[in-house]
Amino acid sequence: MTTDFESAVWDALKGVKFPGMSRDIVSFGFVHQVQASAGSVVVDLQMSTHNPAAGEKVRDEVERTLRALPGVTEVKVNMNVVKPAAREEAASKAIAQDTSLIPHVRHVVAVASGKGGVGKSTVAANLAVSLAQLGHRVGLLDSDIYGPSVPTMFGITQKPRVIGNRIYPFEKYGIILMSLGFILEIDTPVIWRGPMVMRAIEQMLGDVEWGELDYLILDLPPGTGDAQLTVTQRIQLAGAVIVTTPQDVALIDARKGLAMFRKVNVPVIGIVENMSTFVCPHCGHATDIFKRDGGRKTAELLGTAFLGSIPLDPQIVLGGDAGVPITVADPKGHHSEAFRRVAESVVAEVARQEETKHKLTIV
Repeated sequence: MTTDFESAVWDALKGVKFPGMSRDIVSFGFVHQVQASAGSVVVDLQMSTHNPAAGEKVRDEVERTLRALPGVTEVKVNMNVVKPAAREEAASKAIAQDTSLIPHVRHVVAVASGKGGVGKSTVAANLAVSLAQLGHRVGLLDSDIYGPSVPTMFGITQKPRVIGNRIYPFEKYGIILMSLGFILEIDTPVIWRGPMVMRAIEQMLGDVEWGELDYLILDLPPGTGDAQLTVTQRIQLAGAVIVTTPQDVALIDARKGLAMFRKVNVPVIGIVENMSTFVCPHCGHATDIFKRDGGRKTAELLGTAFLGSIPLDPQIVLGGDAGVPITVADPKGHHSEAFRRVAESVVAEVARQEETKHKLTIV
């Protein structure tokens, strides 16, 4: 559990700006680890820049800032600065990744969770619909090999067309859909080892006629296993959205998921807090089923964006079971507005991270 002392250290680090930038080193993801206890603070920094002097400036500013904190008696800053690849090399590598599987998809956004049962697939489905309602060309890949939900959530029971070695996905509610659940028989358990999981995901990416898309939403399995690693290794992700609920158990696992993506150099777009509160349909009274603002506080602590909260409501569940996501069944309703705000935040954060990546390349 994070102590008050460690939280104070993280808050202080958020005040350290990267030289020449308006954003802090925490939001950039440069702070890899913090250890703080009994007045001693150890900070591990990892950054990529063409300018080694910028790294030294950051180190000096971190030391100065932390030594000024009450109760701090010792500060150690471990710095790892690597020179980024030239823009041409990075661009050619990105193109190679994209053209190997999904050449006509602009942005791939993974929706993940550290544990099951937090409504990740519901968020992924309604995020995809909301993005389409905002005017984007959107696809949704249900890559949850062991528990595909898209067939039920979109009410599709048919098999996809296969011509030659190409699979033609379904289109419904304005988005392109693919899931292993479209191929397997109902109630067939998936008992696969890692290599089979990896191959299945690669086929659903590369053998499917996705067409031109602005966003491909990937509904990942819960946890941090083979499926997540396959995606990060095989395609270039615009970022990951972490879904959690407000209680401590879910938030602990959400932090693990966020750390996993950062370790493989995938930007974390932000955190969505699902099942945040229950609003009584009769009296309108709001009840915190778990606790209040757990997702927001976790996002602030870890230096990532808080994308929004989704209330708990039976209509969301009923819509998913009936094959009609709430954003389709009630597009003007309160819940659809919440999902739309999340979608707008995702679009804005992807654009912001792209701009940041461009600036850091020329630093």
